[in-house]
Amino acid sequence: MTKRGFLGGSLTALGGMLIGCGSSEAKESFEITKTKDEWRRILPPQRFAVLREQSTERPRSSPLNAEKRRGIYACAGCALPVYRSETKFESGTGWPSFFAPIANSIGTRPDGFGPFKRTEVHCRRCGGHLGHVFDDGPPPTGKRYCMNGAAMTFRAA
Repeated sequence: MTKRGFLGGSLTALGGMLIGCGSSEAKESFEITKTKDEWRRILPPQRFAVLREQSTERPRSSPLNAEKRRGIYACAGCALPVYRSETKFESGTGWPSFFAPIANSIGTRPDGFGPFKRTEVHCRRCGGHLGHVFDDGPPPTGKRYCMNGAAMTFRAA
């Protein structure tokens, strides 16, 4: 086997594992439950892809990334408030980032494997995928909740 053949095969296998490693629609139970078809009917395509299929929007594509007003960010699937504007910060990643969620608003679960491990963040009421949390945020929590703007709505205070 050539080096090129080995690398090509390894990358193909890794790609297949990465595609299959996203968090699955939880076996958890949520207050708000709908079938995939019901969610598809009520959510616009990009919101459906992010909230229900754990997709990620392109960086710098959400208007919420540049939102600077005081207010509340809520789950776009069920309107549960999840973040306050006071916890938002500029992470430089291209996605809205927060250092803390509103109490009792989110759930987390492992997402990925090996060196690709991360922690998925979802709405605790409907299970909608919001983004991921990382340990490289600012004080006081040291957390960076890197959220998809398509997964949230904003209501100015």
